[in-house]
Amino acid sequence: MKRIIWYPLMSALLIGVHGQGMSPASAGNTQSTAKQIHKELVPTQLLAGLHKTNTFNVSQTAKEIDEKTARSLVWNLPQVQRKARIIQRLSRGAIKVDAIVDGLPTPDDPYYKVRVYEDQPDHNTTIYWFRVSKTGVIEALDVIENQYISLEAWTQQLRRRR
Repeated sequence: MKRIIWYPLMSALLIGVHGQGMSPASAGNTQSTAKQIHKELVPTQLLAGLHKTNTFNVSQTAKEIDEKTARSLVWNLPQVQRKARIIQRLSRGAIKVDAIVDGLPTPDDPYYKVRVYEDQPDHNTTIYWFRVSKTGVIEALDVIENQYISLEAWTQQLRRRR
């Protein structure tokens, strides 16, 4: 708002000061020129101000996650942490639970595949499969239906099994 008022006033003042040594006839032309400049500057400045406030960077709104973040998102799920504690407690620390990214996004399948597994001394056993979108949305694999479902639906399935 200051620019809208300040710049035309400064230009009129400069033109007026510059035009003081002129004849009265040319001073009238200077005033009309100042009015012309004022009329041209105000709409230009308004448009410039509007343009600045309405622009934004699209890449800032759609951040993509990396492999490490996808693994962390799954590993930090309360259901996964609860299962890890139960297995470690029941095995008295002999079996560790971990997560690994088993698949990276491709043009045909834009998800990280994350596997939660029991790390036993002689083999690994998969507990859960998840897929994580590049924006961080997590879905769990329903092994009975062989399709990925929302975390809410997966949590409800876990509650029914207890």
